[in-house]
Amino acid sequence: MSPLRAPYMPGADQGRQGPFVVLEGVSGVGKSTLARLLAKRLGATEIHTLTDPHTGWSDMVNRELRPLPQFAFYLSGLLHVSDAVRQHLCRGPVVADRYASSVMACHAAVNQVGLDQVRELIAPFLPYLVAPDVTFYLISSDSSLKERMSTKTDVKQDDTDLYDVPGPLARLRENFQSVAETDPSMVVLPTDGRSPDDLADIIVKHLEGRRAQPDRHRRRHP
Repeated sequence: MSPLRAPYMPGADQGRQGPFVVLEGVSGVGKSTLARLLAKRLGATEIHTLTDPHTGWSDMVNRELRPLPQFAFYLSGLLHVSDAVRQHLCRGPVVADRYASSVMACHAAVNQVGLDQVRELIAPFLPYLVAPDVTFYLISSDSSLKERMSTKTDVKQDDTDLYDVPGPLARLRENFQSVAETDPSMVVLPTDGRSPDDLADIIVKHLEGRRAQPDRHRRRHP
């Protein structure tokens, strides 16, 4: 039974008119580019976690807030994104660039706290979140990540620290792997040697396979 009570329950689900697809992974792995391609291919709404009004505040939050209020900020953004996803799913597919896995993995890595502690904090709010139909965890080698970061135009301080400061990238990768292992919607998608169009082709084919066999849910490495 959900621990949430009125008025804190999510809005009524009017029925999905398409899949909810989430892209996860470290900064620079290609989520944003792939999300744009998929939105076009699927006729889907593209959404980013965080979205308005939270977007743009993260740098200040990460600099000035202690870990618990910082987590509350990201949790608030995640709950708000879930409301937006629920609304958009009534009209068609949704592709999200980051979702709950990023909130957990990134917060634990940045603040050097155990992932289990973060899971405990977020657990009471999970019933509020729209569950993804499939979450693709994008993985890449260090050399590919550094190459992509060199061409990224929206680099933030968090991105710079991830690659210039020893430790955070390894912690973040480990956290994403741990989160993925307990995610029933997980599909691991290696990106090395694959263009964004190649990756989009793989994902669209996977979604078509799910529609053809709706009762089959297998984790695999495309």
